[in-house]
Amino acid sequence: MKTFDFSGLSVCCGDDEACKKAAKLFFGEIQKRTGILPLLTDTPKPPSVSFVCAPQKNKDSYTISYNGGVLTIAGEGIRSLIYGYSYFLRKSEYRNGKITLIRDISGEYVPDKRIRGHQLGYRNCNNTYDAWSLDDYRRYYLDIMMFGSNTVEQIPGDGGPGNNRLMKYNQNDFCFMSSALADEFDLDFSLWYPNDDKDLDESLKERREFFEKCPRLNVVFPPGGDPGDYPGDEFVDRCIAISKELKKIHPNAEMWPSAQKPHTQISWGEDFIEKMKLLPDEIDGVITGPNRAFTLDTLRRLLPSKYPIRLYPDITHNVRCEYPVHFDRDDWHYALATAIGRETINPRPVEYREIHRLTRRYVVGSVSYSDGSNDDVNKMVWGDMDFFPDTPLRETLLDYARAFMWELPAEKVADGILALERNWIGDPAENPSIEDTYALWKGLSDEYPQVLDNWRFCQLLFRAGCDALVRRRRLFENSLLDDARYILSNGGTIEEAIAMLNTEYEPDYRELRAYTDMLAQRLFDLIGMQLEVERFGASGWERGATLNSLDLPVTDRAWYLNRLNYALTLPENERDEFINGLINRNKVAPDEYYFSLAEHGFGVLGEPQQGEFYIDFQGDRVSVNNGTIPMSQLKLYDHYSFRCRLGGFTPGVDYKLRISYRKAKYDFVRKHTVTVNGKVIYCGKQYGGEKNEKFDADYLAPNTETATYLLPAEVFENGCVELVISEPTVGIMMSEFWVLRA
Repeated sequence: MKTFDFSGLSVCCGDDEACKKAAKLFFGEIQKRTGILPLLTDTPKPPSVSFVCAPQKNKDSYTISYNGGVLTIAGEGIRSLIYGYSYFLRKSEYRNGKITLIRDISGEYVPDKRIRGHQLGYRNCNNTYDAWSLDDYRRYYLDIMMFGSNTVEQIPGDGGPGNNRLMKYNQNDFCFMSSALADEFDLDFSLWYPNDDKDLDESLKERREFFEKCPRLNVVFPPGGDPGDYPGDEFVDRCIAISKELKKIHPNAEMWPSAQKPHTQISWGEDFIEKMKLLPDEIDGVITGPNRAFTLDTLRRLLPSKYPIRLYPDITHNVRCEYPVHFDRDDWHYALATAIGRETINPRPVEYREIHRLTRRYVVGSVSYSDGSNDDVNKMVWGDMDFFPDTPLRETLLDYARAFMWELPAEKVADGILALERNWIGDPAENPSIEDTYALWKGLSDEYPQVLDNWRFCQLLFRAGCDALVRRRRLFENSLLDDARYILSNGGTIEEAIAMLNTEYEPDYRELRAYTDMLAQRLFDLIGMQLEVERFGASGWERGATLNSLDLPVTDRAWYLNRLNYALTLPENERDEFINGLINRNKVAPDEYYFSLAEHGFGVLGEPQQGEFYIDFQGDRVSVNNGTIPMSQLKLYDHYSFRCRLGGFTPGVDYKLRISYRKAKYDFVRKHTVTVNGKVIYCGKQYGGEKNEKFDADYLAPNTETATYLLPAEVFENGCVELVISEPTVGIMMSEFWVLRA
């Protein structure tokens, strides 16, 4: 493929202010990459980049042409001109001051979606932005524009604890400053502005004063809930009232409420739709995102076509969220989910491409939910898909490398990002490519040591190191567990098993653990990323504080130590029985069955679950995963029904079904139902069944309990069962079950 040498380029622009501003910004980008400041000329002199203001299909479109060594970027204003020069930067390589455009990029560029942006809320509960200055935001606004974004979203003060030790500004004041900054680049400015519990007149007064202080305001987005819980019809009425005030101050601003259902409002969705069927002109569109009242397809079918839909995709979280890792099967291994955490550095380009393909036909665009820099790759990938939906994913990642890590070979960076996503497939102990991924990123840092000044590189190297730590620890500890069980099964003492389980980690593990600490400090110094609560000021363990979860149990080692120390407190004549139950907790005969959601996943159940379930993952919770819970209980299934198809049971034999639930807490439940092959085994108060307090105390996590139901031989069909567990009001919360001979 033909390349073009733009080394020593000059920049030409007319008298238009937008062209001058674009040229100045472009200067800075070239100087940063080459150390050389381009020349500014009145007449294009090859090699040259020339900026021209000219009409386009819309204000987001741009045209690039190349003739005789002169590359001309034409756009309607500063926004499209930034897109134009960014595309040049994405398609150029920079080596030793030399600039090489890798191919002819002439053409007309028109975005697929008209709304393309990200929520970058300056508040005390995200993992990075609260440490940023306005200049840091200026840089990041330009970065997301590099991949086609035209909208930034801020968050007014939410009545929380206020500024933390990292924040330089009052939250509301920063909204006004970032509104002005957005205007500087002609970015649309959106507000995520939840309802409050104030009287409507008082609430309108507060919002009116806020709107008046925003130099630019294009969209107001009140979520339907989480927070701001009002019945669906009252929610729409409040949005209409707010919209009227908004448009008095910013006549062209739009009101986009979200169809996010409060958990306490059962009929919220139906009430919302009935109100929207009255076609209020004050509403300009509807947003859908986490905790949605309807699936996207259902919302589009029910919502009058007058109202476009904007997606609010959660690209920042990994568990307990809208799109958990492996969203279509929710099988992210508990060891990774535990140690890496809910909001860690999480490039998931392949998965988000799939989600984008599933959703894009229903929406006019998206503004993602983000709570920090951990999802930086995802932001750029999603933005690029909103602009260029058919661009090959690897090409976008090559662009990401050339745009932000120009010191490095783009191919290695792109492949390294894809490798990081593949690290999260299956049990890390069974995924040797995790070590290859770490070797790739560490090798780049060794070969190009200056890249440790690049925060994006440090993030990806940190993640690769964390994945490797989880793998190494799981291999090491599982080996210790095997040895401890052998000791206990072959006449050894409890003390000997405890000593085995207390074996120290090997030196290479300790060295890598210290290295990840160093990288975390580096990321805090570079961009204020908060990977730990105490040291860096993260607002909580769930907010990207990976170092707070990295050392949590990822095997049953800590639980075994807990139980073995408990065994030492028992009378000697009770210890053997207890140890036997511990070793054989999950073992069953060939014609019996044991299932753990954490250990086995949904794939072995023979049929999919119906409707949208939720996995309340327990592993990254410091107060839960502290040696008192076996790994088999880390995933808590929360839904109105659970179903599976199983075979291999002996005909003519009675069995019993034992299920571990979260402890019962709803006295009003009267229809907890267990059905086998269509026959009701139990229907009544929550869980019911036979209790086994000794088993629960010895072998279950706190706050969980088992219930056991008799399965008579006659309910089986040639050794097969279709099992359904259901409850229509609060649902069921379960983690594992056994089918044992009665």
